[in-house]
Amino acid sequence: MRSHLSSLLRRTTPKVEILPEVVDALRNGCPVVALESTIVAHGMPFPGNFSLASDVADLLRSKGVVPATIAIKDGVFRAGLHQDEILDLAKAGEEGRATKCST
Repeated sequence: MRSHLSSLLRRTTPKVEILPEVVDALRNGCPVVALESTIVAHGMPFPGNFSLASDVADLLRSKGVVPATIAIKDGVFRAGLHQDEILDLAKAGEEGRATKCST
């Protein structure tokens, strides 16, 4: 499985970006949890959505788990967002800049 993962990580294209922290965790066999971005962008009002996202990430980190918020941002699939990107996503839902892809 590790060789398959390494192969997959090497094939990252401009349409897929994986946060280096997530790549390192996966390469080292550390736990990673994918966090859906929909609740941040559409599920709760700001600033509660940002607070929840931050609290969940902090809780995971305290348990030795790397959080990886997943989203499509500017046409690129992202696995892992920086805190400032999560803040922008949290505001984007209320401002009408985020598009919900599911129904």
